[in-house]
Amino acid sequence: MRLYHGVKPFIRTKTTHHLKFNLISIRLFHSSTSTMAVPVHKIAQEGFGTGTNELYDRARPSYQSVVLSHIRKTVRGSQPLNIVELGAGTGIFTRALFAHPEWKDSVAHLRAVEPSEGMRDVFVKTVQDSRASAVEGTFEHTNVEDGWADLVVIAQAFHWCPDYDKASAEFARILKPNGIVVLVWNLEDREGAQWVAQLRDTYEKFENGTPQFRLDLWRATFTTPSYTANFEPPKEEKWKWTLQATRDLVVDRVSSKSYVAILPDATKEQVQKDVKTIVDRGDGLVWVEKEKGVFEWPYYTLAVTWNKK
Repeated sequence: MRLYHGVKPFIRTKTTHHLKFNLISIRLFHSSTSTMAVPVHKIAQEGFGTGTNELYDRARPSYQSVVLSHIRKTVRGSQPLNIVELGAGTGIFTRALFAHPEWKDSVAHLRAVEPSEGMRDVFVKTVQDSRASAVEGTFEHTNVEDGWADLVVIAQAFHWCPDYDKASAEFARILKPNGIVVLVWNLEDREGAQWVAQLRDTYEKFENGTPQFRLDLWRATFTTPSYTANFEPPKEEKWKWTLQATRDLVVDRVSSKSYVAILPDATKEQVQKDVKTIVDRGDGLVWVEKEKGVFEWPYYTLAVTWNKK
């Protein structure tokens, strides 16, 4: 089933911390002397590999207007802005940004940096805007020139970073003097409904040691030498909201997770069966249109801003 896009009003809290466009697709070839020193996580490579990306693009939620507005107000450069989007995936965040009223006339160029060829292929098909290009790269090797970017944005990806210090140094290198980094994540809110907590308990046990966002391992970035030398202490904003969903969408969303995508078929089928059982039982589930099978799916979004010193 297709995604329903309606959302309920969010709750905001603070914490501490289309003419036809031709999309330029660039593939970079590395010599033996410029091989990326740090590999992409094996489960990310496999779970987000070719053949998985259409499901990912269909099942993953987009980004709330209020979050995009927050990022626009946070950027310190003058428009039009140069943006580097790291871990850009299939272009979910990119499409939301280009469609947002506060962003549509604010972008000079957006370089989407993504290590997965399959995800870049979907990005090229779905992001129809001449201001965007898709390139191969990683957090530590962006292939962007010095001092080019007003904004480095990373949506739903930074938890995969293997070297926080090298990444911080790379971000500082490609940013303009007044540039910023913004990390963004959407996550199912286990506190929002009992069925969501049950859902997360069902799939999180298959994480297999992967550095998931929820584990907060990425927060170690803020004590690395390259971070402290180049950036001010991070600032955080959190928003709670609900997605209008169906049972099929929930199954697809869980199936799109990297560590679920690579499970043996029998195990994956059991996970999907368990997800259906949880939704059908519906503990704490709030219906929007029961006759159409549409209900509320509680989520939250966290945005973390780094201001360059």
